[in-house]
Amino acid sequence: MPFEDLDVWKRSARLSAEIYKELADQRDFGFKDQITRSGLSIPSNIAEGMERFSVKEKIYFLHIAKGSCAELRTQTYIGMDVGYIPNQIGVQWITESKEISAMLIGLIRSLNLANP
Repeated sequence: MPFEDLDVWKRSARLSAEIYKELADQRDFGFKDQITRSGLSIPSNIAEGMERFSVKEKIYFLHIAKGSCAELRTQTYIGMDVGYIPNQIGVQWITESKEISAMLIGLIRSLNLANP
């Protein structure tokens, strides 16, 4: 299945775009760079993994994407604490990244079951 057809990729790409838009005027360039990179890493690693030939490689990149979800949540919590991210938006990003992470677990399990 092409990565573009995966709901997890679509949702993570949309989340990444939302992060870029919300933080477009952020002047703390170190923070902005870090959080946009972690957000962008999620759909990018899903895409890279799904384009690999072996299941082991696919799963490796999906695990990286899952780790990027945790990184994004961490940066979102900090961004909310220092006032860079409005709480309502931050809570939405945290919820979405948790759901994406759960979807990645499901995709990893399905790949493992289909290719024991």
